[in-house]
Amino acid sequence: MKIGIVTRNLESWSSTQLRQSLDKQKISYECFTFPNIVTQLGQKPFFKVNEKDLVKEFNAIIIRPIGRGSVHQIIFRMDLISKLEQQGLIVINPSTAIEHCADKYAILSIMENSGIHIPRTIATESVTEALKAFEELGGDVIVKPIFGSRGIGTTRINDPEIAATSFKAIVFHHGVIYLQEFIPHGTSDIRAFVVGNRVIASMRRVALSWKNNYSQGAKPEFLKLDQPLEELAIRSAKAVGCKIAGVDILEGPRGPIIVDINSQPGWKGLQSVTKTNIADEIIQYVLSEIKK
Repeated sequence: MKIGIVTRNLESWSSTQLRQSLDKQKISYECFTFPNIVTQLGQKPFFKVNEKDLVKEFNAIIIRPIGRGSVHQIIFRMDLISKLEQQGLIVINPSTAIEHCADKYAILSIMENSGIHIPRTIATESVTEALKAFEELGGDVIVKPIFGSRGIGTTRINDPEIAATSFKAIVFHHGVIYLQEFIPHGTSDIRAFVVGNRVIASMRRVALSWKNNYSQGAKPEFLKLDQPLEELAIRSAKAVGCKIAGVDILEGPRGPIIVDINSQPGWKGLQSVTKTNIADEIIQYVLSEIKK
């Protein structure tokens, strides 16, 4: 048995945790980056990595962050993952889940179609329409890059002049203006870590402001979810096709709201407040998928 870990940084904390878990269980593995992969059409093997037949040599691969790249590189990497799945290789997470979770509009659209409570959200390429949306959403909004993670580029705007300037800048750079109502939630939110059909660990992320990303300085606190929140997190991950997911939940005045799903979540902060070995849980899940 051999498992591949596709990662942009072989020495990253989460990838190292996975490697240590595989070492403990004496499971063979290999780490590589997307540029290590060569794909062929019209001749076999269809995929090679370090001169090995990727489909024959590996039982499964785990996709860690896709990594930065041009539009051409990202689309190519997604095509690679999809083709690997077509060849029968177990890929976690699947290409469709990664694609959905990379696009904030797509995630919330799927959530809404699944009857899951989401923030009121408006997206447009028009500055005029965005300013109307700003007022419609109460004049207090969160503006996010439609493709992005870790809270980078996310801004709270409650001033019409700043809104107009920001919207014009987004359109000038050929972006999409993506606005959400600001939901009062104190200075914390919830991250649930879903593996398969279970929430294996969860935490409350406590910050000094409304932005609760661990990578932006929020402090993790242990949290045991009640059954309704566990079911909500599992249902949300399933809706986008994630086998492994970080599900972000806000506790607002109208009840819990799903604001984001991460298909390639890190877990350094969460691991610091839970006794569950998250890497071990991920590897056990991958092994269970191989046995199927």
